[in-house]
Amino acid sequence: MPNGYNGKILHVDLTQGLLTVEEPKEAFYRKYLGGSAMGMHYILRDMPKGADALSPENVLTLFTGVTTGAAISGQSRLNANAKSPISGGIGDSQSGGFFPAELKFAGFDGIVIKGKSEKPVYLAIIEGKYELRDAAHLMGKLTGEVDDMIHKEVDPKAEILQHGIGAENGVLFSSLCSMSNRHNGRTGMGLVMASKNLKAVVVRGTKRIQLADQKSLVELNRTGPKMLPENGDMDGLAKFGTAVVVLFNNTLGTLPTRNYTEGQFEGCEPISGEKMAETILKERDTCYACVVKCKRVVEINDGPYKVSPRYGGPEYETLGTFGSYCGVDDLAAVSMANQICNEYAVDSIAAGATIAFAMECYEKGVITKEQTNGLDLKFGNADAMIQALYMLVKGEGEFGRTLGMGSERAATVWGKGSDEFLITVKGAESPAHMPQAKRSLALIYAVNPFGADHQSSEHDPYYEDGIGDFNLDRLKVLGLGSPQPAYSLTEEKVRFAYETEVFYSMMDSAELCQFVYGPTWTLYGPNETVSMMNSVTGWDLTVEELMTVGRRRLDLFRTFNAREGLGRKDDKLPKKFFKALSGTGPTAGLALTHEEVDTAIDHYYKLSGYTSDGVPTRETLQKHDIEWAAEYLPV
Repeated sequence: MPNGYNGKILHVDLTQGLLTVEEPKEAFYRKYLGGSAMGMHYILRDMPKGADALSPENVLTLFTGVTTGAAISGQSRLNANAKSPISGGIGDSQSGGFFPAELKFAGFDGIVIKGKSEKPVYLAIIEGKYELRDAAHLMGKLTGEVDDMIHKEVDPKAEILQHGIGAENGVLFSSLCSMSNRHNGRTGMGLVMASKNLKAVVVRGTKRIQLADQKSLVELNRTGPKMLPENGDMDGLAKFGTAVVVLFNNTLGTLPTRNYTEGQFEGCEPISGEKMAETILKERDTCYACVVKCKRVVEINDGPYKVSPRYGGPEYETLGTFGSYCGVDDLAAVSMANQICNEYAVDSIAAGATIAFAMECYEKGVITKEQTNGLDLKFGNADAMIQALYMLVKGEGEFGRTLGMGSERAATVWGKGSDEFLITVKGAESPAHMPQAKRSLALIYAVNPFGADHQSSEHDPYYEDGIGDFNLDRLKVLGLGSPQPAYSLTEEKVRFAYETEVFYSMMDSAELCQFVYGPTWTLYGPNETVSMMNSVTGWDLTVEELMTVGRRRLDLFRTFNAREGLGRKDDKLPKKFFKALSGTGPTAGLALTHEEVDTAIDHYYKLSGYTSDGVPTRETLQKHDIEWAAEYLPV
């Protein structure tokens, strides 16, 4: 038995109802590590050029990594990949929890899904055995209800990854959901799974992975809890979850407010992580074997918004999109919005940001109360926000269906210059980290293959003047040792963006949590990441070998996108980011310029080994040992 992984990948042909097992060689696992790099091997090879994202020809891959299931923090991650119905390019999404580790314990490292079933089914993988089962009785049910039903008929300890009612109602940004509160969101993977008539993947297993050097892994695992209180970033994350940055970002003027018009929100304190801990926090939850426990679980039993702990609690992004984006300072309302997104399995960033976009359209006279079905959709109206969200997830009326298409498509329906209010890149609404201040994020938002994403590179403050030695010493392992001025987008800042993007790319192949492993502020740095992976696998990996895996993933993404017709024309930011921010605080008046972003993109392409249109060259693919992908490059 291999160390760290099972050596088995399950292939599911839903059209024929055929399930087969592939057993790749060790070199395949070392080359891709798992996750999206491994998934791209199958998607490029098996999905025809130009296939519709919601057709049976689309290929959906679900992959863990070579260390998933090891008894150490931050390894229980799952990557979902397919052609995205949002962008028409690659879709990529990660989730945590217990499903990823349980998939490994059930005997498989990943699943490749093709075709479409004639009727709704779910895939059951139990102790190494697998079959498709009828899922008609699960349709039209909330995620928690589906979990209860499957636990009753399969195993109370089974882990379940499902699409929800949102996908059944055609919401473009539907997600895959496990534990009723962990999501593979952002890129429409729930809608892809629903289009295949695959309701869920259910896994249960007791097989533990084999470790090459258990003693070394145990020793590293012991250092984690000891380091936690000494690392300010990690200690705050453990105590207050991702919501710890609400007040911090507001102070910096980087809390997107009223649909990204301002950088400070006067109602930030009532929706902060600190306020959540004081009031509605019931407990801290975690992922398999993780000591950080960053997940929030909230409960509200009184008032108009009653919230069940079953559906977790809002993360920073959700507090942003349904809070400051919408001008709402009601923590109960934001928590209710989070619960609805979890019940219906839709992405909370896209949902909240789309409603914030609609609010700006309403206030600017683009849409009227008649179009909103009578909703007074002004910024700050919590009740209207919740009602709009219910219309969105249920596909109620023309307004609800339009919201369910996302803001970019809504702008084409409503017209009247509403595209000026968009914050989308490749169709994906921007997360709650402002590229006007974090300039390297502006570059990454633009060039990221699946749209604006805040978890694809390190953020600017960690490579700007005044950064501490702890953070900089870790970055020096990646060859980064010259912090830059704040609000800058210099060539060195572009190099910082690219090199940390490559490291993050590797983590989304190895399937490592970016709150535990990373290039600077996390619990473990680059060197510890290498040590952990070698302890599990028995390999002699180096930082540079891991970085090469990260480059492979990015190259394969860009190759796929180029084959599907995406290029530099799609690596662009919304008009809104080039307009001066209003409001108060240090970022008031700040805006990006087209010249600096265009120059940064040119330099990024050069560093990556891409053409002026952002396409990997054959030489680049050969250099990264994926020359097989060259046949998919545009002629």
